[in-house]
Amino acid sequence: MITAKAPISTFSVDVDTASYAFIRSALKAGRLPPKVAVRTEEMINYFPYSYPRPEGDAAFHTSVTQTATPWNPNTQLLRIALQGQMPKRDKQPPLNLVFLIDTSGSMHDANKLPLLKQSFRLMLRRLTASDQVAIITYAGSAGQVLAPTAGDQTGAILAALEQLQTGGSTHGQAGLQLAYRTATQMAQAQDITRVILATDRDFNLGISDPEDLKALISKHRDSGIYLSVLGFDRGNLDDATLQALAQNRNGQAAYIDSLSEAQKVLVDQLDGALFPIANDVKIQIEFNPAQVAEYRLIGYETRALRRANFNNDKVDAGDIGAGHQVTALYEITPVGSPARMTEPLRYGAPISQNSQPGIAFVTLRYKRPGETQSQRINAPVGAPESFDADDDLRFAAAIARFGQLLRDPRYMGT
Repeated sequence: MITAKAPISTFSVDVDTASYAFIRSALKAGRLPPKVAVRTEEMINYFPYSYPRPEGDAAFHTSVTQTATPWNPNTQLLRIALQGQMPKRDKQPPLNLVFLIDTSGSMHDANKLPLLKQSFRLMLRRLTASDQVAIITYAGSAGQVLAPTAGDQTGAILAALEQLQTGGSTHGQAGLQLAYRTATQMAQAQDITRVILATDRDFNLGISDPEDLKALISKHRDSGIYLSVLGFDRGNLDDATLQALAQNRNGQAAYIDSLSEAQKVLVDQLDGALFPIANDVKIQIEFNPAQVAEYRLIGYETRALRRANFNNDKVDAGDIGAGHQVTALYEITPVGSPARMTEPLRYGAPISQNSQPGIAFVTLRYKRPGETQSQRINAPVGAPESFDADDDLRFAAAIARFGQLLRDPRYMGT
């Protein structure tokens, strides 16, 4: 983007990790992933980083760092890093979980329903007597196989999981509707209520168009019910369907291709997956045209927001869970750099080199869970004291380059 023409960039945060696991699975199978499935921000955010912890009761800590671009010596990288607060487990609210499980015929393979059962078994170890679990299945139709049950009743929950069998088509619409009805009945004030959808493919009965799925989920926009989508198997999963489900109100997505990935998502990072600490998190950056000629956000293509929507609290955005991290990278071209891709306008108004100090101004908006009015955080970006990148930034830049090589290598040079 040309800074003088469009100085402001706005996007929703993304803590999904499905893209990286999907890419890894495809490469291990000896094939390149579809370019549309390569979401560089999900690749970057798949990995842990050593960011400063928030102080006091702040929802997250924000830091901005600048360094030289590894693939272009004439541009710079700007990193925005968020580190979510990690409340103690005994201070977290009770959970109401509805497992919505695809039991259609295509889920028969060992890396689908059997792996799903193993994955949920790992997760159950973290639940307590104050939590509740219900199980809904769908194939040709939908049904409840476990009524809401206390989280410490592991035997009853496991027995319900073990009896699941595959067969039939995929009536996802009926499953979603029944899951949301069940979740609504389970919901209590101050509790966290979440539907966890586990599937391997598109819905072939009922609603199947991604736009129609968005409309169905949007009906629950203000219910406070969260949605997690777990994709199984690399062959049939419709990425557009997964994104339509996960990138709407209170949605998150992960891709489970092994038991070790299930351990990572459903055990090691369970608090972040289940306990939200900030909803509708938006980031907006205003670049200084006296310092920055051009800029581009690396990834986040499906998370872009209109400038006017930044201050609109009714507009949906991404959520941050307990301990979650968010990393966003911009490649910026300084004024006077030979890397500039566009010529300055001959008849445009001149930009004073001293118009405003600093490189950019970063603003964040977020809501506390259960609140409808957002809070605002400002973070001005001055000239860096040093361009030395820390280990985290060097690693994130390497992953960013990897993602761009897979999706769109036009900026990677040689």
